[in-house]
Amino acid sequence: MVDTVADFLLERLRAWGIRRVYGYPGDGINGLFGAMARAGQAVDFIQVRHEELAAFMACAHAKFTREVGCCVATSGPGAIHLLNGLYDAKLDHQPVVAIVGQAASTVMGGHYQQEVNLPALFQDVAGEYVQTLMNPVQTRHIVDRAVRIALTERTVTCIIVPNDVQEMRAVKTPPRAHNTLHSSVGHARPYIVPDERDLHRAATLLNEGERSAMLVGAGCLAATDEVIAVAERLGAGVAKALLGKAAVPDDLPFVTGAIGLLGTQPSFEMMEERDTLLMVGSSFPYSEFLPPEGHARGTQIDIDGRMLGIRYPMELNLIGDAALTLRALLPRLKPKRNRAWRDRIERAVAQWRKTLEGRALNDADPINPQRVFGGCHSVCQVTPSCPVIRDRQPTGTLATSRSSAE
Repeated sequence: MVDTVADFLLERLRAWGIRRVYGYPGDGINGLFGAMARAGQAVDFIQVRHEELAAFMACAHAKFTREVGCCVATSGPGAIHLLNGLYDAKLDHQPVVAIVGQAASTVMGGHYQQEVNLPALFQDVAGEYVQTLMNPVQTRHIVDRAVRIALTERTVTCIIVPNDVQEMRAVKTPPRAHNTLHSSVGHARPYIVPDERDLHRAATLLNEGERSAMLVGAGCLAATDEVIAVAERLGAGVAKALLGKAAVPDDLPFVTGAIGLLGTQPSFEMMEERDTLLMVGSSFPYSEFLPPEGHARGTQIDIDGRMLGIRYPMELNLIGDAALTLRALLPRLKPKRNRAWRDRIERAVAQWRKTLEGRALNDADPINPQRVFGGCHSVCQVTPSCPVIRDRQPTGTLATSRSSAE
């Protein structure tokens, strides 16, 4: 059997650890689907009902596995349908590689059926790397660069493959000649922490604060222990941006919960009354829920320097991995002896939970949206201390206890 460009493209993706592909077939990408059929169980293909779902699922795959997500669609309308899910990946900083078909190379530029200017279409969402594979010799380095750039920049990249090129004979090793590239597989995650002097400056700023507030986002999903340790050392409360909801447990007494349009009263009050703000791994956009400008000293930690200092005028901006930077910062932080601020936050959180419990137990016709049902019993999911959760064992299919919900 002669290996085609499509066969080799899949083989190269597998070399990068990509073994699951989400997509929907079509004439413009059938060469790749033939290769997937030949690959058998080596490729786990998930067929979706619509290309948009393929892109969203690839994004979710990247979020939950920390691997590269991969989605496939045909030319023209199929490729266009990917955009919404790919923008989700781009804006949430997830590595996703999109592979799309195209009209045959022999008719490109001839206003052929379903021919769309795909490089222009994907330029915004996959602007870090969008390339059309026109020659089998390109396959190796185009796949390598698409995956490596997606990983390095935590973004979307796109490979466009005309349908006739998919069926061409593969060239796995380019000739050692002028005008050829010889790329390789492999990506090592960097160890990114700020300079020692900047860590010292950040610690000094935080140690001088009396009423510290932390705001954490998706960048802290792998930094749970570090966020908790820093909050304990500073006597700080912790508010969470929407994408950082899973960064720290809600049942910790100093976690004020969500912030913003769907936020809690304790989060709002904490941000109104703090004198020091530590923002980590978040690009929370709503300035009206952050301290008034000049009313708090602030420092921000983010792995992407482009996202620093654009939400609140911080005194110090640190480029670094959230977990590693907080871990390096922790020994420099002095334990807060005066716990009045922390006690105040914990009382506000406790009162807020009681308020939510009361709202969840109110009768309503036809239904109280803050109450869920398990069997014939009404069950409140607000907090484990709710007497309904504590005293009743749900009989339905909904998981309502804290342990089962986790």
